[in-house]
Amino acid sequence: MAEVEIRAVSKAFGKTQAVGDLSLTVADGEFVALLGPTGAGKTTTLRLVAGLEMPDSGSIRIGGRDVTGDAPADRDVAFVFQQYSLYPHLTVFENMAFALRAPIRRVPQAEIRAKVHQVARLLQIETKLDNKATQLSGGQMQRVAIGRALVRSPQVYLMDEPLSSLDAKLRGEMRLELKRIQTDLGATILYVTHDQTEAMTMASRIGVIEAGRLMQIGTPREIYENPVSAYVAARLGQPAINLLPAALFAGVPPQARTIGARTEHLTIARGGGEVSATVTRIEHLGDQSHLHLNLRGQPVVTLSDPEANLGAGDVVSLRLNKPLFFDAAGARVAA
Repeated sequence: MAEVEIRAVSKAFGKTQAVGDLSLTVADGEFVALLGPTGAGKTTTLRLVAGLEMPDSGSIRIGGRDVTGDAPADRDVAFVFQQYSLYPHLTVFENMAFALRAPIRRVPQAEIRAKVHQVARLLQIETKLDNKATQLSGGQMQRVAIGRALVRSPQVYLMDEPLSSLDAKLRGEMRLELKRIQTDLGATILYVTHDQTEAMTMASRIGVIEAGRLMQIGTPREIYENPVSAYVAARLGQPAINLLPAALFAGVPPQARTIGARTEHLTIARGGGEVSATVTRIEHLGDQSHLHLNLRGQPVVTLSDPEANLGAGDVVSLRLNKPLFFDAAGARVAA
């Protein structure tokens, strides 16, 4: 595997700035996830690393070598797309072996068979090698798409939301599977997603992107506990962080205009809190419940014990416990 360095890269499409002055290093064997909404520039960043797009400025290095002007075939990277992009008329074996049979590689047939079977065992699809791609379930097709990249043993794996088309159960299973494979192989992975759960459970570091700019990069815990802005804070957390006007509570820093209150920042009691809020509805989720509140016209969502005897119309008291503070521009303010 190899280190990836993106150095002050920018890319525009006409008047639209897709990526702006973005710098990022993915260490050898590291799993880095780029997290952000649609249109943030995540996929463009992957395509720039792959060589499918050329940067307007900046440079890209893989394994210490400047590949900025190299063709995709010369970069030794594997790209796993959001859609499976399998050849429907070929078997699973032939789909996985396809890249190894390219004229640029000319891998011996015995080595191809050994490599495909090794990766198929790793992905638990060895019994499907003789099946046509169209005979597979969605989860199996995604495993084949990932397997097609794994057999290449490239320097870097680039993955563009590869689990987004799977149902919730399969996504959960594949998250665990993909992280296990990455750990076993020591693979260098740059992974794009808009799903915070994928980023937090798989990545060793998360890079949060907004409008083509890298706003913050750090471990999942660092991003969650110490976001640099309200935008970054809103990317992680379920339920989402409550962003409330600072005037609702007393004792906030003078420059703060917004309070960021996650569920652990709010203490709920029947009385004795700082402010009162009215229960509007409750979502029962088994081991916990989402409590939807109206706090002086502001919607607030937090967690509640399922056994708490609360219902719509009840009044509860809220107390803040070490919340986050942001200024008028959304930048973090020290408590």
